[in-house]
Amino acid sequence: MLKYYIKTREAVERLRTDEDGMVSFEYIIVAACVIAVVSVAFGPGGPLQAALSAGLNAVSGALVAAV
Repeated sequence: MLKYYIKTREAVERLRTDEDGMVSFEYIIVAACVIAVVSVAFGPGGPLQAALSAGLNAVSGALVAAV
C-alpha cells in the first residue's frame, strides 16, 4: 500500500511542476468560455439571433417590395 501511495504522490508532484499541463488546462478553460458566449449570443432569444432575424426580414421585405 505504501508503494502505491509513493507512486501516486510522485505523479501528483510531476503534474504540479509540469508547465505544459497548465497551458492545456488554460486552453480548455478559454474554449469553454468561448462556447458559452457563442451559445448565449446565437441561442434562442439571443441578441444576435434577433438581429439576424430582423435583418433577413428587412431584406426579404425589400425584395418583395421591389418585385
